[in-house]
Amino acid sequence: MRLLVTMFCGLMAVFLAHAADAQTVTIITPPAGSLSNSAAAAIAKAVNEKAHIRMVVQPQASTGFEELQVGEADFNVSNAFDATFFATGTGDYQDKGVHKNLRLVASIVPLRVAMHVRADSNIRSIKDLKGKRVSSGFNTQKTIGRIIEAMLANAGLTYNDVSQVPAPNVVRAADDFKSGKVDVLYFAVGSAAVKEAAATVGGLRVLPIDDSPEAVKRMQSVLPGSYVITVNPSPNLDGIDKPTKLIAFDLVMNASAKVKDDVVYRVTKAIHESKPQMMATFRALTLFDPAKMAKVVAGLDLHPGAAKFYREAGLLPK
Repeated sequence: MRLLVTMFCGLMAVFLAHAADAQTVTIITPPAGSLSNSAAAAIAKAVNEKAHIRMVVQPQASTGFEELQVGEADFNVSNAFDATFFATGTGDYQDKGVHKNLRLVASIVPLRVAMHVRADSNIRSIKDLKGKRVSSGFNTQKTIGRIIEAMLANAGLTYNDVSQVPAPNVVRAADDFKSGKVDVLYFAVGSAAVKEAAATVGGLRVLPIDDSPEAVKRMQSVLPGSYVITVNPSPNLDGIDKPTKLIAFDLVMNASAKVKDDVVYRVTKAIHESKPQMMATFRALTLFDPAKMAKVVAGLDLHPGAAKFYREAGLLPK
């Protein structure tokens, strides 16, 4: 009898261990096929393998912030400036109040975006877009309009200085560029949409960003947390034939304040230790720097679980 009791206790211990390992969390992302969605899929795979937590990717049209605020989801990925706006009730969330349940987990990679023109275009700079046809509106993707607005501000322009061509989203804007309805294409550098446009119009050229303090200040007044990054030529980057200064902002991972500290700790640790595995899943994560995961995002506090790991790893911001 004692032997049977011992065996039963042993089996129960194994069962409970596996039950703990089978813990499930959710991470909300933009639609499938987007860079953010692909990055989250690579993160989820790493978390599953390293932390033994089942992270389920949930692509959807909305940002997922509201779900994190009320605790209906555990994590999301977003632009850093969107997280700032939501947490502080500013920008696109003006007058919607401060949201106190959003917590930062990690900065993942810089998102490098650019305005592209045809290779044979006489448009040489963003200033030259004055009076030109530029996609606008983006009623189903307002973030894109704000990023373009920041690029125009960098050059001392506003949307009032260009000929606005309404588009509901970035995909329609790309189609308008390929068909000649607009003079410039906004998209993340190196994306499939840029490659398709380059093949359609016979080549592209990227318009550089002004890195003077005054220009950067104008840009950041529209897009807090954005910065200038130098991008070197690469076979994978259409339109860049020399070192070019572009606008960038960070892809960040957020959590609900209601997620347990231990879960966020294990997730953060798994991401920090998994760059090779994540790169193998999604090549764009070559830009991921584990040493910069704890980068400060305005308006957001670190989740206590993430802060615990960064403290142990010597990465906690002062």
